[in-house]
Amino acid sequence: MSNKFDSYQKRRLQSSYFSVVISIALVLFMVGILGLILLKSTKVANIVKEQVAITLFLKDGISDEQITTFRESLLEEPFTNSAIYTSKEDAAKIYSEEIGEDFLEFLGKNPLKNGIDIYVKADFVTPEKMQELEEKFLKNAFVADVSYDKPLINLLTENIKRISFWLLVASSFFAIIATILINSAIRLTIYSKRFTIKTMQMVGATKSFIRKPFILTSIKLGLIGAFLALIALGFVVYYIDKFIPSLAILQDYTTLTILALGVILTAFIITLISTFLATQRFLNLRTDELYY
Repeated sequence: MSNKFDSYQKRRLQSSYFSVVISIALVLFMVGILGLILLKSTKVANIVKEQVAITLFLKDGISDEQITTFRESLLEEPFTNSAIYTSKEDAAKIYSEEIGEDFLEFLGKNPLKNGIDIYVKADFVTPEKMQELEEKFLKNAFVADVSYDKPLINLLTENIKRISFWLLVASSFFAIIATILINSAIRLTIYSKRFTIKTMQMVGATKSFIRKPFILTSIKLGLIGAFLALIALGFVVYYIDKFIPSLAILQDYTTLTILALGVILTAFIITLISTFLATQRFLNLRTDELYY
């Protein structure tokens, strides 16, 4: 009879541990997904920003050698990602293809100018910095005019700020939810052992001695849950990299390391604090209060 009861208790304990591990793994998986979004949101924003170009229309009469030298000097600037030169002849061909007819036959001459498209680094794609670049280029002796999509820059900047704000709000919300859920799962496990805790205390065991095995067990369960969450996140990262290779997630070792350490550290801290508080609560209860 005693063996059956012990076996039942063991299965019950294993079931309780299993539910805690799964709960922790699911919560950490969601936290990891949100963390991945937060970490890669900057990368995505930079990819979008670096598609923006500022076009320099060059004055007539500038030699090919001068244009080449000017373009090379632009490539050395800290704000330049790339600089693509387009002659006015090439520009005319592109424009003719877009409108579906040769406009040069109608006009008799090519009114377009040689141009250089500068694709700017993400840090410089703001209304203020683009305005500074425009003013700088307009003072250049080779530049006749400067063009870029000002409304697009303003809209892009505003949207990125708005998205970043709501991502921060969402991450804070999910962090609180994760803490509550993991804390609840651990508290339920310790609640089932409240009589054991009180019995150990009554025979003279110190609070730290009683807490230690509970904390170690909870940390182990948390780390197992974190490991399972990281496996699931690994599959997600693999498929994201497969279908959106431009993000280069698998090559971004810094982001992956931060994500993995963040998940493990979250599991460790929450399980440690939750177990400490839960055991402390039952240690401070009177014997008659254990039944409520």
